[in-house]
Amino acid sequence: MHRRTPATALLVALAVVVASLLLGGLTSLAQGWLPDALASFANSPSGWTLLTAMLVAAARPSPGGGAVLGALSFVSLVLGYTAASELRGLTYSPLLWGAVGVVAGPFVGAASAAVVGRRPVRAALGAGALAGVLLADGIYGLTVVAATTSPVYWSLCLLAGVALVVVVATRLRAWPVVAALVGCTALATGVLRAGYAVLNGVAA
Repeated sequence: MHRRTPATALLVALAVVVASLLLGGLTSLAQGWLPDALASFANSPSGWTLLTAMLVAAARPSPGGGAVLGALSFVSLVLGYTAASELRGLTYSPLLWGAVGVVAGPFVGAASAAVVGRRPVRAALGAGALAGVLLADGIYGLTVVAATTSPVYWSLCLLAGVALVVVVATRLRAWPVVAALVGCTALATGVLRAGYAVLNGVAA
């Protein structure tokens, strides 16, 4: 992975911020557009995590650069969501999820950069962390809020988490690295299940 010049890095960061602001605004609008089966995407931790991960991965930064872009992206998603909500006449405080973005965004960004990077162990750990996000949210949705939401989105989260593990494991092949991937996925899922319960309880 070649080293970017400061000017190029700044342009990449600006592009990620602008895209995140727009996508954040769209998630607010999507709450009225998406069918019930997918509506939870616009109102779940995995939704913004997925968007952050995809934007950072597309930029293909180093893990350190990914951490910075992850924070910028997640916080910008929150701000875009807030702005669009205000335009719709809805009151939304960005403080909670903005703080989550500052804390979690660097981890999501670094993990995303690691997945598309060339170092197998980093890729395994990054994929495990991201898969844990999807699996934890899927389990939470199918258990805690199953009575009030459609199971479709949560089931897709589970499938996406498993698919990510399988795809990365197939790419890495070496059994010790695959074992690290599976172990990291299990650990991240367990930790995030507890974290999601707290966050969704506070945000409710």
